[in-house]
Amino acid sequence: MELLHLRYFVAVAEELNFSAAARKLHMAASPLSQRIKDLEHELGRRLFDRSTHHVALTDAGTALLPIARDVLDRVGSIKWQLDQATKPSRTTVFVGMPAGVHPALRERVNLLAERVEERFELKRWPGTTPDLVAAVKNGELAITLARLPVQEASLDTLHVMTERLGAVVPADRFAGYTEVKLADLTNLAYARSPDEIMPAYFEQLDRQLDDLGVKKRIQLTHTGYGGVSELVSGGLAFSISMLDENSAMQGYRLENMQVLPFADFRAQLDTGLLWRRDRAGQDLAEVVKAAREVFAEALVR
Repeated sequence: MELLHLRYFVAVAEELNFSAAARKLHMAASPLSQRIKDLEHELGRRLFDRSTHHVALTDAGTALLPIARDVLDRVGSIKWQLDQATKPSRTTVFVGMPAGVHPALRERVNLLAERVEERFELKRWPGTTPDLVAAVKNGELAITLARLPVQEASLDTLHVMTERLGAVVPADRFAGYTEVKLADLTNLAYARSPDEIMPAYFEQLDRQLDDLGVKKRIQLTHTGYGGVSELVSGGLAFSISMLDENSAMQGYRLENMQVLPFADFRAQLDTGLLWRRDRAGQDLAEVVKAAREVFAEALVR
């Protein structure tokens, strides 16, 4: 008995017409009838009651039909089952996400997840840049977005985004302004976010502001970006944040706040994608290759 015999039998059983079954199988009716007779001879049972105008399954044929279908289904699924059996299992990969990641950058992370989804399941893990970088260095995270600069010799950094920064000021004190000079800010204190959440770049920015005459400071502790917004909205201070209205940081804006570009000062925040250099040629090779393609051109906002 061959699989073809079972396919021929199922076709005739479903059509109950040798001519129709032969057309379905792309063969002539006569050889099809002979193959059914050969199967009946091998099984020692009649499978069909046949006459010139009538074809019906016998009890044996009725019993054989689900068996034949099951055999054919099993054979048909061999390739799929083999693919599944030899397919590498998916590995969960955590990607670090600092606060305020721009929606456009999140879209790129989603695209990266799609590119590698056959082998890897990318899941996001929140944290501050120092904690996320340390986790990548220690092997606790595979890759991370991080606010630059990051000085870690063991890590590779791919620049993925630049965001222009502006002054976040009390709106009532700057009504009619389309831009702001540093001299306009000297009567306000610069509100510094808690050190544990502030990117390293803002340390450099703080020193620059001091050198350029912005001396007053309010150093916050035990609060988040919302605490800074409370001070700015209340007219006590200014801060520095992303200019792009689509930035996730706009979610911290309260009433009586606006973001203005600097007229005499250039400030920007760069974001990179980081991974351990020694893993790029090993377990993360496919992820890193896809990341270099997805993030080939840095976003600018």
